[in-house]
Amino acid sequence: MRYHQREFSHELMQRIKDIEAALADDIEYLLLKYKPLLNKKNLSFDGEFHREGDHPFTREYISTISIGISEEKELIDLHTIKIWDCYRSFLGMPVSKKIPGSKIVGELLDETLEEVKEELVEYITDLLAE
Repeated sequence: MRYHQREFSHELMQRIKDIEAALADDIEYLLLKYKPLLNKKNLSFDGEFHREGDHPFTREYISTISIGISEEKELIDLHTIKIWDCYRSFLGMPVSKKIPGSKIVGELLDETLEEVKEELVEYITDLLAE
């Protein structure tokens, strides 16, 4: 869901932080549950919550969760889900410089937490089935 700078509020910031925290916890849970199963297949499983930037409403702030599967130190597959991305936009296109008429916008994950967790579990179980 896209938010314009005029829609940035304390409630939105709290929602972003709550989603980030919940998904970071989900990644930890999935690592504990599935890492031993993937190790039996000689696959390494890792996941993390990643954040760039200091404040959710500043340009170039981005938060993501990622899970990756590797075999013998070589990455086989990586699945990344963007939680929040804040950037400068001009006529709907991201721009790196402040252009007159450009605006700061943010995009928040559209899916519910349950849908994201289900997507991650499905991704992992598909890899286990191979």
